[in-house]
Order: sequence, then structure tokens, then C-alpha cells
Amino acid sequence: MTKDRLFITGATGFIGKALCQQLKDRFAITALVRDQDKARQLLGPEVELCANVPDLSGVQVVINLAGEPIAAKRWSEHQKKRITQSRWQLTEELVTAMSAAPPRVFISGSAIGFYGPQDPDTLVTESYTAISDDFGHRLCKGWEERALKAQEFTRVCVLRTGVVIGQGGALERMLLPFKLGLGGPVGSGRQIMSWISHHDMVAAILFLLERSDLSGAFNCTAPTPVSSRDFAKTLGAVLGRPAILPMPALVPKLLLGEGATLLLDGQKVLPKRLLEAGFEFRYPELAEAFKAALG
Repeated sequence: MTKDRLFITGATGFIGKALCQQLKDRFAITALVRDQDKARQLLGPEVELCANVPDLSGVQVVINLAGEPIAAKRWSEHQKKRITQSRWQLTEELVTAMSAAPPRVFISGSAIGFYGPQDPDTLVTESYTAISDDFGHRLCKGWEERALKAQEFTRVCVLRTGVVIGQGGALERMLLPFKLGLGGPVGSGRQIMSWISHHDMVAAILFLLERSDLSGAFNCTAPTPVSSRDFAKTLGAVLGRPAILPMPALVPKLLLGEGATLLLDGQKVLPKRLLEAGFEFRYPELAEAFKAALG
């Protein structure tokens, strides 16, 4: 039987790689990649590779996860432009290509940075409208607006993703200081971290892929956001290490400049629409997500 076709960007990333592994038996997958040798090693021979957005005729599913890493470098004006254009320009190219041959569904990335920094006591769902005009909001708003243009001809789901907890990603960068007993909250420790397990992030995308009745923006976060202080305390407990040494706010400000907002500010985000649609989280509690990620 001929497989349906799926086109994906960001296939070699933390989430994309796992998605390809889950979907390669069901779909004939084509991935847009920059380094084909690296991609072949990561994705295996079953995934077809390309360097540019191709003709998407006959493609049933398009998943867009690509983008310049947002926390890899200090947010200079040049870096912010790279972060922005890597998302906006590619999304525009995809929507143009899809308009000529619409797929069944277009699933596109975003982030909870859409909501901007929020007070720790403010509950944020997909309908929240009191949004600040910081870089994270402008980045995600522009990204989503470009993706949602495809609603003129297909179903679109936008993924407002929190901190993803799994083998790799943000957790990998945190582990060494915590293992050495040097971990702790960042800044005041009051800011809220809205997170999701890697397993549940992939499962949520698969859920939205199958549910033809669902469209629009979805918060991809666990239903139990925590403070930075509790996040550090929980990771320390799982590792059996103390987690009491705070990182002064000055440190991320020196390293990341304006990008320090990723560590010093937060949002108490709830996955209201996923829960209402019947999605069940395998790891709704942070400790269990850490244990699963750490094996």
C-alpha cells in the first residue's frame, strides 16, 4: 500500500528526530535539512532529504519545526534578526508552496514566549490577551501570523511550546552544575517555568495530526507549571544533589543580554485546549518527567 507523504522541517532537532522515528512507518517522509551527512546519520535511510522547499504536490502533512536556536547566543540585533528570519522566511516559503497544492494539515511551531513575561500569579491559556510587546512576543506573533495564512486552504495547528524535558535540549545543559551540587534557582526563583516532557510533546503533535476537528493555537505545556525555585529543587532531588545555590540575575544578563528574559521571566501557562480535546499527559508531574528523561 502506498504511504501518505509528509514533509518536515527541523527534522534533526530534539523534537523532529523523535517525530520522524514515530512516523516513518506510516508516512513517506521528506525532510528539509542543512547538513545532509549529519541528517542521514540521525534519521536513517528511510527519510528522503532535500536542501530547499520542494514542490509539495501530493504531500498530505506538513510539519514546520525549524528555526535558529533561540538561547545559543547573546541576543545582539544581528542574532535577533537571524532568529526571526529563520522562522518567518521559511514559514512564508512553506505557505506559498502549500497554496499551490494544499495538504490535509499544517502543523507549525511557536513558543509560550508569545505571551511575553507575566506575573507569577497570572494564569495564561490560549485566549489570554494581556500580552507585552517584547522580542519573544513579536517573534512568535509574526511566526504564527505567517503560518495561519494557510488557514485559507488547509487545517493549521500552532504549537506554543514550553521548556521541553527530555534526553537533550535544555535539560542536557543544566545537568552538569546540578550533578556537581552547584545547581539552584535563577534570579529571584519566583518566575514560573512552564514545561512539557519530550514524550508528551511528541504525543501532542501526533494527537493534533490525527484530530481533524482541531485547529488554531495550542499550549504545549504540562498542566503543572512550577517556579524556578521548585524546578531546581525537584531536579536536585531526582539527582540526589543539593540545589540551593542561586544564580544571580547578573550572570544570564552578561551571557545572553536581552535573551536573559528566557531565564529571568516566565509565564504560568496551562494547556487548556489540549485538555478540553481529551489529550492525556503521560508525565503531568515534573519529578516523573525528570526521572523518565534521566533513565
